[in-house]
Amino acid sequence: MTTTEVSPSRPRKLHPWPLRIMHWVNAFAMIVLIMSGLGIYNDEAIFGWLFFPHWMTIGGWAAEHLLWHFAAMWLLVVNGLVYLAYGFITGRFRQQLLPISATEVIGDVRNALRLNFAHEDLTIYNSVQKLLYIGVMLAAIVQVFSGLAIWKPVQLSWLTTLFGGFQGARLAHFLGMAAIAGFLAIHVALAVLVPKTLWAMLTGGPRVNPRHSQPAE
Repeated sequence: MTTTEVSPSRPRKLHPWPLRIMHWVNAFAMIVLIMSGLGIYNDEAIFGWLFFPHWMTIGGWAAEHLLWHFAAMWLLVVNGLVYLAYGFITGRFRQQLLPISATEVIGDVRNALRLNFAHEDLTIYNSVQKLLYIGVMLAAIVQVFSGLAIWKPVQLSWLTTLFGGFQGARLAHFLGMAAIAGFLAIHVALAVLVPKTLWAMLTGGPRVNPRHSQPAE
């Protein structure tokens, strides 16, 4: 009986080009959604004391806010679905985001509070990063369903009811937006503090062995 030797997979970039494109498209769509959403919010504020300055919004008036919002919405939905499919099919989510332990989370939070942002190995996400990435994906799912409840409150009345009515769906949508905006702020701040992570998302980063996502020799 003869045995067939399986040649090892060739090292590839940590962030392959499809992932990098989807990352930046997602970022662009989220920013447009947030800015147009703030304009929509200003047109009918949930909190009477909270309004956002004009420079934080996109679109000059109500109809333009909605046009920008719907355009970015479809871009994010299509690109986001491809991104999720890519992450699950390639196993990237499982490799990069799991497992998460409470001990590691506590340790990483302590390091962050001490402003210790050392990130020598770009192939490994710390526990706080994992939680943030999982959290923003869950927030995006809430945004989709709460957005549908706001968009089609009559046709999808059962969904609107799940959010406690139209105003409940608006509140959930606003809080989800705030969570995503907070994630983006932290994400950008960490990229500034650890510039090589930003450079890796632009260039692809170091070459790694596909199976284990370890740096190639």
